[in-house]
Amino acid sequence: MGELLKGKRGLIMGVANDRSIAWGIAKALHEAGAELAFTYQGEAFGKRLEPLAQSVGSDFMVDVDVTDDASLDAAFEQLGARWPTIDFVVHAIAFSDKSELTGRFLNTSRTNFKNSMDISCYSFIEVARRAHPLMVENGGTLLTLTYDGSIKVVPNYNVMGVAKAALESATRYLANDLGPEGIRVNAISPGPMKTLAGAAIGGARKTYKFTEQNTPLRSNATLEAVGGTAVYLVSDAGACTTGEILHVDGGFHILGMPQAENI
Repeated sequence: MGELLKGKRGLIMGVANDRSIAWGIAKALHEAGAELAFTYQGEAFGKRLEPLAQSVGSDFMVDVDVTDDASLDAAFEQLGARWPTIDFVVHAIAFSDKSELTGRFLNTSRTNFKNSMDISCYSFIEVARRAHPLMVENGGTLLTLTYDGSIKVVPNYNVMGVAKAALESATRYLANDLGPEGIRVNAISPGPMKTLAGAAIGGARKTYKFTEQNTPLRSNATLEAVGGTAVYLVSDAGACTTGEILHVDGGFHILGMPQAENI
């Protein structure tokens, strides 16, 4: 795939470490020929990101707080100064207080609800607004990450399920707004994955094991599979795909019950 994205460049937001879904996407885009820039939040994540960015030939990293308009403005100003146009943005950012990712959704606090919606959903809209001027000349692709807990109840996923439902709706509305300018907006929905974010959800190990045993493919998603899907969506092969929620979950989303051997 070394030539598929040759000449394309864009921004990856949300790499926490080398097991992050965002990193799997970044690596696949790089291997397909794309040039990458990265954002991170805070010095600790910056230190983790730096060697990863260097390994894919990137020297552009900028600290961003997606809840701060001035921080977002500064980041995209720097990006625009470096590259007058970009071809893609990968938004892999979500957050909830860990204490509310266990137990009953009924007990969600107002403060965490607002914060989770702001970071996990509204930030994608803010990012799209700022990426738009850099894509309007040649078109482009905006990608975000979701999970099937947006449309089905997953124990302990709680407020994140509601935030992801909002994010998926935002994906469709942004796709409609930006489509006339050749900007595609899609979300990838992997199944449970062994990431830093996934580990924060109560019962994560049981969820991972259950889905692995019951997917039609008897396998959870891999970073390589998610990355390959992102390559398709960013590439010209995805030119007519927008407003979609693409499942990369071994087929788990089609099931109504566990497999017969697990009942």
